[in-house]
Amino acid sequence: MLARCLVGLTAISLLIAQAPTTPPQDIPTLRTGTAEVIVPVTVTDEKGRFVSNLEVSDFKIFDEGREQKIVSFSRERNQPVVVGFLLDLSNASVTHWAKFQEAAMELVFGLLPGDRRFSGYLIAYATEAELLVNTTDDAESIADRIRKLKPGGGAALFDAVYMACTRRSLVEGEPVQPRRVIIVIGDGHDSASSKSLQEVLELAQRNLVTIYGMSTVAFGQYAEGDANLKRLCEETGGRVEYPLQQVYTDVSGYLSNPSDEGNYAYKVGTGLYAAALAKGIFNSVAALAGEVTTQYILLFRPDNAESRKTVHNLRVAVNLPPTVKIRHRQYYYPNNP
Repeated sequence: MLARCLVGLTAISLLIAQAPTTPPQDIPTLRTGTAEVIVPVTVTDEKGRFVSNLEVSDFKIFDEGREQKIVSFSRERNQPVVVGFLLDLSNASVTHWAKFQEAAMELVFGLLPGDRRFSGYLIAYATEAELLVNTTDDAESIADRIRKLKPGGGAALFDAVYMACTRRSLVEGEPVQPRRVIIVIGDGHDSASSKSLQEVLELAQRNLVTIYGMSTVAFGQYAEGDANLKRLCEETGGRVEYPLQQVYTDVSGYLSNPSDEGNYAYKVGTGLYAAALAKGIFNSVAALAGEVTTQYILLFRPDNAESRKTVHNLRVAVNLPPTVKIRHRQYYYPNNP
């Protein structure tokens, strides 16, 4: 299974590799103007497959209900990104830590192929959030730091998102090329942040950051932080993957053949159980890496920029049957604080 994972990730890396461009610049804080609004859009069919052959004429974008002119459009695969890898080191991550530690490294190597157009940084959070590796195109430096991490403590997720938006070096060209993406590997629980969910959501939206999540919640368990993770992702145009929630989907008779050990078709500690976990996590890694680099990028200049509304609602329509699913940021702030 590990060999298959490595082969898959190598393919992702080869697809991403392009010519080098400008290296990261040491700029302490993210900022963006409001004369232009960037909206990454993901379009999938009823089976969850990417719809990748659309033209600009297939899209309409609405700002507060008013249709806007799309002044820039891109549908290139493997678009440059700067990715923040946010790892949950709280006590809740202990059970499957080794698996998610490996998944994080797979994502790093898949999204940072050694091309300077693709860069990332590492923030770990337990009782406090800490920037462990600043913005770099060197995947190995991030992976090496991940190898040395051990979970334990509280969860300061919101502070970690705040840090990602304010405390790392920028790359020339952000947020257009490369785009800004955060991937949270955790359960969404927060018990130690000084920042609030609403505060960091606004900050992420102002800085045109798209957030994705890989939930560490195991099958059959409930995490009160799941609603936090969903809001962070869905309101910024991303989504949450649940690799441990579908482990038994294809197991015939699961939950219909009870046993003394408790209804598990794959018993913990067996090769089948480990293989099922590895498959679930690998599928999530591939799905996240594929979506991050396979989006339509729409850009418009608001014709109602003088509006006194502090938050503008966005809607994107696509000239396709209603069975398709469209994901994009739900709103933007017309003025920076």
